[in-house]
Amino acid sequence: MLLVDSHCHLDFFTDEEITTLLDHAVEAGLGELVTIGTRISKADKQKHITTLAKSNLKIWCTVGTHPEYVKDEVFATSDEISALTEHPDVIGIGETGLDYFYGEPHVFTKQQEFFRAHIQAAQKTQLPLCIHARDADDDIARILQEETEKGGSFPFLIHCFTSSLSLAQAALALGGYISISGIVTFKKAQELRDVIVQLPVDRILVETDSPYLAPVPHRGKQNEPAFVAHTARYVAELIGMSEGDFTNQTTENFHRLFTKAT
Repeated sequence: MLLVDSHCHLDFFTDEEITTLLDHAVEAGLGELVTIGTRISKADKQKHITTLAKSNLKIWCTVGTHPEYVKDEVFATSDEISALTEHPDVIGIGETGLDYFYGEPHVFTKQQEFFRAHIQAAQKTQLPLCIHARDADDDIARILQEETEKGGSFPFLIHCFTSSLSLAQAALALGGYISISGIVTFKKAQELRDVIVQLPVDRILVETDSPYLAPVPHRGKQNEPAFVAHTARYVAELIGMSEGDFTNQTTENFHRLFTKAT
């Protein structure tokens, strides 16, 4: 199977730059990637990017509002978010979630309102929710549990995972997946590595979060989807799998979660 970059941001690049990045991705052994929405107001741009796909590399997308942008974006109801997923290339919802690293308490309250609306859209559509979690583990776990009890289960993953083992366990208990970025290759990421080796391999995805967080040996440079190969190779060795088996497993996991990606 070919690798999947389950989380990148191609809307940060021009169409010309994307063409070059896709060439690099094919050379690195990728077959699919997902460009992740960060603003509902720019959902049309996400859909446009999927048209740039090559015959041997599929681009999917998601729609949603990142917690850092809730101050600037108009609140979208779960029905409004759900309607945006009717496009055939929209295979998920998000990026949504909580980020308490910056901001004031009133902003955190607004993030929670947006987060719940995205969850409810995922419940209605049964499309996976891409969750951003930063310095908000307890509230992420609490809201996931509350919304599941209220509206039923829904597919989701915590992307670019850097949180605690307790949040990972809470997510896994609800059927969630964990996506690993290039941060795992960083020298000071031992606590993260200690968590990853305890995760069930059938719940792991890999991602770049490009243009951010380039893995070693490209740390400090602009990240791109091709670099997910470095992360996959590193994690495979970390957990004691062959690179080929790990690629197959994470691609199977991707398709089990993103059921619309066919």
